[in-house]
Amino acid sequence: MTSLTRRAFATAPLGLAAGCATTAATPAAAASWPDATETAAMIRSGKMSAHEAVRDSIQRALVLQPTLNFLVNSDFDRALAKASGGPGSGPFAGVPFLVKDLEDYVGLPSRMGSQSQRRAPPATRQGPYVDAFDRSGVVVIGKSATPEYGFLPTTEPWANGATRNPWDPTRSSGGSSGGAAAAVAAGAVPFAHASDGGGSIRIPASCCGLFGLKPSRGRMIGTQAEKAVYDLSVNHVLTRSIRDSAAMFAATEDTSAGRQLVPVGFVSRPLNRRLRVGLLMDGGAGRIPSPEVRAATEGAARLMESLGHTVQPTRWPMPETFINDFLLLWASSAQGLAAGLGRATGQPPGTAMLEPFSLGMAEMAAKAPPGALEAATGRLHAAAMAYDTWFVSNQFDVIMSPVLQTAAPPLGYVGPSVAFDTLVDRLIGYVGYTTYHNVAGAPAMSVPLNWTPEGLPVGTQFAARVGGEGLLFQLAYQLETAQPWAGRVPRVRAVTRKAPFSVELTG
Repeated sequence: MTSLTRRAFATAPLGLAAGCATTAATPAAAASWPDATETAAMIRSGKMSAHEAVRDSIQRALVLQPTLNFLVNSDFDRALAKASGGPGSGPFAGVPFLVKDLEDYVGLPSRMGSQSQRRAPPATRQGPYVDAFDRSGVVVIGKSATPEYGFLPTTEPWANGATRNPWDPTRSSGGSSGGAAAAVAAGAVPFAHASDGGGSIRIPASCCGLFGLKPSRGRMIGTQAEKAVYDLSVNHVLTRSIRDSAAMFAATEDTSAGRQLVPVGFVSRPLNRRLRVGLLMDGGAGRIPSPEVRAATEGAARLMESLGHTVQPTRWPMPETFINDFLLLWASSAQGLAAGLGRATGQPPGTAMLEPFSLGMAEMAAKAPPGALEAATGRLHAAAMAYDTWFVSNQFDVIMSPVLQTAAPPLGYVGPSVAFDTLVDRLIGYVGYTTYHNVAGAPAMSVPLNWTPEGLPVGTQFAARVGGEGLLFQLAYQLETAQPWAGRVPRVRAVTRKAPFSVELTG
């Protein structure tokens, strides 16, 4: 057990606090992990001060960091000073929080998981979406780890090392929001910022046993101009409860006069009608899921039927060229990044600045024939237009599928050092279920309904038509009630003991 005094933890450098392993706690230990909604309620009622909530979170982070490596920048002093001034206002006033290191937060550097940004200065500006986090009342204690520029579905950047999965530290926590997922799953913070450009909310949610919803394109604050298929990335959070996700969604969705979509507001009730559900089993490139993932998805389909929903097999509506078109679009961003770094330094970037996968993607885009990117973008636009038609022609309300081809893979399986052609082939199978929704701009969520016999979580993906987040939240509440996951806790986790105050690492 690691016990840190107020003075000790306030002055301890990140990563130097450690805890010893103890016997695993019973599922009842989950009760000591209040979600963000309950934490905010405790602060409002006076049962806990904002300072105590932030102090506890910092101590848990210090204990967990040496094992999981989810923090890349700490902001402990400012967080404690902010919390000491009172809880502030907003639905999550005083609740500790992490911002992903792909997004600017004033006062902290944005290193993007890359050696190329190791000398980045603290940000002096932040976007309107991050401003909305501040208005919600959260207290940012630091920034969470991400793969280099968010390119990979695992968080193993050369710049600061691998983030490990709390359910099995030899496994990936997913990506690109892997640091956020590990922190929430292990109990360092109740919820954390995440973003998704090809599955990067849903993938770590599946790997770490969390709930993760990817919003529609143009849904959130600051995205009024995002309307094209190449506007892939969206922001939200990773949570352990549906209500936390729904409440932060309501606090950060665009409700202005220029909004693209009708606001959803705070969804608080489960579904009260039956749905027609399309079931996908094979990945977008025709790859098949692992036996454990197939069994989990079939189990989720039986659960849906037991709730009165009709489940019918379906097939992807996009052409066979889709995944290669998506890869070329993805690679074009790496090409632009490499070109910008080259202009800044006066020489083409090498592995001292960018990882082999990033360089390989840039080279892929550079070698594409003239007009290839424009043609690929046109085909992706047609695939996006086919998305709603798919729902309408089959009268589907929701599509369900695996999130990933496998449960969380071993670290290194889809890491940045794998030979480029091998890695691309692995990625096509591994993330074949998540990219279409980013191109279509549609909402999708990973729900933690199953675990493998080895104890690894397996998320099930549910997707709706553009703007259908309200339906997904209602379905998620129904599933959370029918097959709850709150009692499941990972091998590596931090438990706060109040008398005397201490933090215990189990695993």
